[in-house]
Amino acid sequence: MSVYDAIVVGAGVEGSSAAYHLSKNGKRTLLLEQFPLPHSRGSSHGQSRITRKSYGKDEFYTDMMMEAFPLWEQLEKESGTSLYRQTSLLLVSGPSDRNVEETQHALQTRNIPHQIIPSGRELKEKFPNLEYPDNYRFLLDYSGGLLYADRAVKAFQNEFKRNGGILKDGEPMLNIYPGDIITVRTTEGEYRTHNLVLCPGPWAPKVLEKIGLNPPLKPIKVIACYWKEKTPGEHGSSRFPTIIHCGGDIYALPAYEYPGLFKLALHSGPESNPDHRDAVDDGWILEKVQKYVATHLPSLEPVPSVKENCMYTLTPDSNPIIDTHPKWKNIAFGVGFSGDGFKLAPVVGKLLCELVTGRTPSYSLEPFRLGRFSKSRL
Repeated sequence: MSVYDAIVVGAGVEGSSAAYHLSKNGKRTLLLEQFPLPHSRGSSHGQSRITRKSYGKDEFYTDMMMEAFPLWEQLEKESGTSLYRQTSLLLVSGPSDRNVEETQHALQTRNIPHQIIPSGRELKEKFPNLEYPDNYRFLLDYSGGLLYADRAVKAFQNEFKRNGGILKDGEPMLNIYPGDIITVRTTEGEYRTHNLVLCPGPWAPKVLEKIGLNPPLKPIKVIACYWKEKTPGEHGSSRFPTIIHCGGDIYALPAYEYPGLFKLALHSGPESNPDHRDAVDDGWILEKVQKYVATHLPSLEPVPSVKENCMYTLTPDSNPIIDTHPKWKNIAFGVGFSGDGFKLAPVVGKLLCELVTGRTPSYSLEPFRLGRFSKSRL
């Protein structure tokens, strides 16, 4: 049996990016996915995601995004596929929230173009369809926009295969046998590898348990809602920004996926088993989002026209876990992205590649280490 340089488990955006970087670095790599591709069971499906450089107190994300943007551009050139549309991003902050000030500091110190809108009245002059109190504050990050999610995942996978990588979908992993040579057993057979990268999305608790790890991960079900415009054409990506309401746990994207439907959803949801996600009570989500639309975007119809399910995997501090196994350094994992990892995928994939190839990580991994959740640290 031949031995791969690396095996990546999970062909969502993080795993596909890691496999792409490994193959670009000349590593003979196998990418395994439990479901037939494409599928909508995990966290990487759908046509659009928000991208931005604006982060508040966690300025290390701004630094990572300053590299992620050119890496996305590089993937666009390699794949011949458009992956990004600039719309600007509007950060909404209530009167007691410091996020706008913290984000402004991060952007100013890095000379990233942005604009402060100091009141709801001035925001309405710029975006007449938005209704917020006058004592709210707003920041426009001009780099913000849409990532074309389905296209992006496919581009990583296509370039991975073009670089000699092997992708096998519809093949669930059953077990892992660590060692200097790792054996991965699936429903179809066994594969051997020098290095293993695990990106199992909401199945992370079950997968990491196989190698003796039990980090505090909570999969939740999120519902993406799409709202019909009362006046067609007012919320398109040529006229409207993406939106993140920091205190309200709301995000929104201009009409793109469905003509005339504006995407707005709650960045939260009930804890859920990813294999039985439809069994949970999620009625309260719709109630909360409908109230938000009625209050702040009355230019939309009051009931969503389309609802789609997605899974997040949360950590207690909302930062992902990007690390190697405490005992077996040839096993790396990227899990727990808390609904905020898609835009970071080119950098996350690069970091995972660096971890299993013995290179110094491009960024400090202190905010992402598994050890931050040890009992003594907690």
